[in-house]
Amino acid sequence: MRNTKILSLLLIVIMIYSCNSVPVTGRKQLTIIPDSELMAMSFQQYDDFLKENPPSKDREQTQVVKNIGNRIKNSVEDYMDDNNMSHMLDGYDWEFNYVDSEQVNAWCMPGGKVVVYSGIIPVTKSESGLAVVMGHEIAHAIADHGNERMSQELIRQAGGIGLMVALNEQPEETQALWMAVYGVGTEVAAMLPYSRLHESEADKMGLMFMAMAGYDPREAPSFWQRMSSQSGGQKPPEFLSTHPSDQTRVNNLNEWMPEAMTYYNNNKGKSNSNNDGSSRQTIKMFNY
Repeated sequence: MRNTKILSLLLIVIMIYSCNSVPVTGRKQLTIIPDSELMAMSFQQYDDFLKENPPSKDREQTQVVKNIGNRIKNSVEDYMDDNNMSHMLDGYDWEFNYVDSEQVNAWCMPGGKVVVYSGIIPVTKSESGLAVVMGHEIAHAIADHGNERMSQELIRQAGGIGLMVALNEQPEETQALWMAVYGVGTEVAAMLPYSRLHESEADKMGLMFMAMAGYDPREAPSFWQRMSSQSGGQKPPEFLSTHPSDQTRVNNLNEWMPEAMTYYNNNKGKSNSNNDGSSRQTIKMFNY
C-alpha cells in the first residue's frame, strides 16, 4: 500500500515537472523523455532502418524528396526563429531519404529523420501532394508527438522509467513501442495510432509549413480524399493506420485554408529564389 502511494506521488511529480508546450499551438503536453535520449535512439533506429532498407536508386525521385524536404525544413526553421523557438530544434540533423517499398507510408523520427516510401508516390501525384505528406510528418516531429506518446506508454507500462532504462530492461518491447509510435514497419504501425488531437495539430502545422515553403496548400484536401479512397472498403493502407482520414479532416483543412493561402501567396516564389528553396521572411505565429 505504501509503495503504491509512493509510486502515485512519483508519477504526479513527473507529470508536473514534465509538462511542456507544443510549438505553434501552445497546448500543454507530458514529455518525460530527455531530448538527448530521444535523439540518440532516433539516429540509431534510423541508421538501422536504412541498413535493412537501402535508399532507392531512383535518383530523380530521390532528389525530388530531398528538395521538398529541404524547402519545408527551411520554412520550419524560419518559423521557429521568428517566434523565438529555435532552441527546440537543438540537436536536429535533418535527413531525407526515399526507399522502394509498396507500403503507402512516410514518417519522420525525432531530429528530422524522414523517410518516404515509393508506394505513396502514386497517391501524392505531384510535388505539392508529396509536400502535404512530408509537411504533416515533419509537423508530428516538431510538435513532439512521438515523445508525448512514448511518455504516456512508458508511464502506463513501466511507471515512468526512462527510455534508456526501458530499452536496457525490455529491449524488444521498447523497440517495438518505438517503431509503433513512429509508424515504422507493417504489423506494429497500427498498434499505437496518433490521437485525433495529434492528427489535427499535424494537419494544421503541416498545412502552414508547406505553404510557407511555397507549395500550394489547396492540394491537401484532395490528397487526403485520395488517401481515404485507397482503402476501397477494405483494410486501410499502411499510412492510414496511424493517419485517419475522414470528412472532418477535409473540413478542417478547408477551414484553415485562408490562413494557409496567405502564407502561400507570400512565399510561392521560393522555388525560384535560392538553390535551397529559402526566401527569408518574418513568419509570425499562426493561431490554432
